[in-house]
Amino acid sequence: MEDYNKIIESLGVRFIKAKNLVLQQPFTVRNYYDVGNNLILLHKGSIGFGDEEHVVEEGELLFIPGGRSTKVTYGPAGEGKSITNDDLITNREKFFRSNNDLDLIGDAEESHSYVSFEAKVFDSVNFFASLDLPAFLISNNTKLANLVIKVVEESMQELPGKERLINLYTEQIVVEIVRHILKNRMFVEQLATNSTYFKDPRLIDLFNYIKENLGGDLSNKVLSNVANVSEDYVGQYFKMLTGINPQDYIEYQRMERAVFLLRTTKKSIREIGKEVGYKDTAYFCRRFKMMFGIPAGKMRRRESAMNI
Repeated sequence: MEDYNKIIESLGVRFIKAKNLVLQQPFTVRNYYDVGNNLILLHKGSIGFGDEEHVVEEGELLFIPGGRSTKVTYGPAGEGKSITNDDLITNREKFFRSNNDLDLIGDAEESHSYVSFEAKVFDSVNFFASLDLPAFLISNNTKLANLVIKVVEESMQELPGKERLINLYTEQIVVEIVRHILKNRMFVEQLATNSTYFKDPRLIDLFNYIKENLGGDLSNKVLSNVANVSEDYVGQYFKMLTGINPQDYIEYQRMERAVFLLRTTKKSIREIGKEVGYKDTAYFCRRFKMMFGIPAGKMRRRESAMNI
């Protein structure tokens, strides 16, 4: 249990957004994907997920880990069109209407609330992504459902202390999700692997170095010097403790940083690619689309498209 407490204490949680949405027309997203983790509370109506169309009952929560692609159906199964994640980002207002009235949260027949957030070990490793979790249901958890509603309510208002409360509630959400995983003995092996982060400080040095040098040389030769292990062994060492190849991890971190820059700056795609370590813009664009399923230019428009 102490290892799990260390994991929770190490998590850097960042709120991204929260909304109460009303479905405009039923549809299925064949490859729903987001960098952030998404916790969805179904108020009324129908949501299904996964290839087997698991059903989310009213009052249940669906957790979709960041970086994990999954099939999601909004509205009755078998009704509506099938679209891609790209289609959803581009035409979101056709499928959802955002409710901004506190008194109407949960009243619409086809409606849900969601909270999107990051949770990173040492502000470096996406915790839930590192577990390689599939989307899963959380049932009979009134506390977690109430936290989602609290975050949505705070995000709708401009009150003193809004940001502080949202951050506190979002941190509680992350703790409750981890507790749910532990209580139900889900993904125990993956959690045990994550506890190894705390058993070798050299790994933490690597996380920090990678984070601070995303635009520079992050070859295994450089990493071996940081961790003080041989160049031939550093890849095996990193994968043994994290379950992922170091160069795959580096690319994911670079692409995450690119998404952040696309959302928050007016830098050109060429400048962003260079800043995160890609000298060849065309190659950066190919890798970006391969990872996220949409071109970098469309990701830039994601924020405005989602703020419906």
